Amino acid sequence: MDALVDRLDRIRGTVAPRNHNARTIAALTNNPGCGRRGLMDAAGVNKGAVAGQLGFPAAFGQSRFAIARGNAFEAQVKADGAAELLQLLRERLGLAIPEVAYDDLSNVGGNASREVRYARTRSLLARAAAERDDAGTLFDHPMLRLDIAGYFAYLEPDLIAFRVGGRFHVVEIKSFAVIDGQADPGKAAAAAKQSAVYVLAMRELLGELGYPPETVSHDVVLVCPENFANRPTATLVDVRKQLTVLQRQLSRITRLDKILDALPAGLSFDLAYDSDNNATRPPDELTKAVSAIDARFSPDCLGSCEMAFFCRSEAAGSTSALGRSIRDDLGGVESVSTVLGLARGTLTPGAGQEEIAALLRMAHRLRTECLS
Repeated sequence: MDALVDRLDRIRGTVAPRNHNARTIAALTNNPGCGRRGLMDAAGVNKGAVAGQLGFPAAFGQSRFAIARGNAFEAQVKADGAAELLQLLRERLGLAIPEVAYDDLSNVGGNASREVRYARTRSLLARAAAERDDAGTLFDHPMLRLDIAGYFAYLEPDLIAFRVGGRFHVVEIKSFAVIDGQADPGKAAAAAKQSAVYVLAMRELLGELGYPPETVSHDVVLVCPENFANRPTATLVDVRKQLTVLQRQLSRITRLDKILDALPAGLSFDLAYDSDNNATRPPDELTKAVSAIDARFSPDCLGSCEMAFFCRSEAAGSTSALGRSIRDDLGGVESVSTVLGLARGTLTPGAGQEEIAALLRMAHRLRTECLS
């Protein structure tokens, strides 16, 4: 693992790595066949900065206003030792606990390194799991990690892990409103998928300690503002479906050692910042480095990856640019021009293309008849 980390550090260059979070892992599993994103995320590359240097900047990510609103709501819920959150948990989970322990894991004795925080999180969760009483324990900002394609991605979740009655519950705090008992479906679905990442990471941690998966509940506590006020409300969200999809997609991601072994020696995404923090890496040189890694662009990437506009330009004329379902329906024909040639009968089908060529000719004939 150390040798792999060293290789990833050399590929990233001289800047500090960008940490994974539930959003990036969820986005990665949406397109597990993309080696480019898998490698860049694993190396902690700032994909937005790379895309900008390539001439394809993407307006991507949360607005600073949304981030500020989310931070303010989280601080409110966690104020005074998470007293407001504890009241919600008592109501939602039916707790009758007079006192609850509270551990802040955002740093350990002033040390905020990922490895130290993870070791402390592991120690405290192990101690809590071994206790046989019903004493509740809140863990604020635990450091988790998840094995992705052969390396450990560290997670810095905005959550609290709550243990009661021998089971842990993940608590996810979001600033989008629940109005009349209903939340925005897209935001709620994204929150469920991100929460499933945390549940899986906690299950892996406790599994290493000998505890079964059900030690971490599949019911996540989602805390959001209620109606148009800032008063928090809590809802239980079952993430079993998201966990199944997440585990299947993670198993499909190409292992990093296979990607790295196919790359030219000395490949790097270093932007060569000068003393004024301006990137000096020549765009054509950077383009060559990025293009050395296979990508798998689909229109869905535009809403989840900073490299999407570069990859879309690169994939112009390819069936992958039309979407995953269309690419799969075309049976591995990679070029739009080849598809048109097969449909019009101007190209002879290659080996294995006979069936898809017949379907394309039939579709072309039907279209012509409809338009005549």
